[in-house]
Amino acid sequence: MKADQLLKNYAAGVRDFTGVNLSEVNLREANLSGVILDRAILDGANLSHANLAHASLIEADLNGADLSNANLSESNLSGAILDGAILDGAAMEGANLSQADLTVAKLIETNLSEADLQEANLIAANLDGADLSGADLTVADLSQANLTQVDLHQTNLNGANLEGAILDENS
Repeated sequence: MKADQLLKNYAAGVRDFTGVNLSEVNLREANLSGVILDRAILDGANLSHANLAHASLIEADLNGADLSNANLSESNLSGAILDGAILDGAAMEGANLSQADLTVAKLIETNLSEADLQEANLIAANLDGADLSGADLTVADLSQANLTQVDLHQTNLNGANLEGAILDENS
């Protein structure tokens, strides 16, 4: 499916695009609030500055996607593949990222406050300056992750793997 077709259907009231292939699509600045893209293929897609608040992206493939400065607040990305994705400056407060794969993802200054990151894979992810206040990182793998200048106030790190993680005294 092409970007213009998706946007036309969305404007007509269609919200469920489960399983659609949108590889390499350009949806920069698109308003897709509440869209359902469960198990969709969005690898390499440009979703920077897009509004995906309250969206459902369960088990979606966002490998290498650009989601910088996107609004993903209260979205469900459980089990999503975000390996190498760029999420710098994204608004992800209250998002469900449980069991998501965020290996080597860029989350610089991303707002993940109150997010559910239980069992998420954040190996070698760059979370420099991210807000993880109140987030649940139970059994998450943060090995080799960059956690400098991260707000970990009231963050649940029970069982989390922090081996080799880069921390500073402010975290």
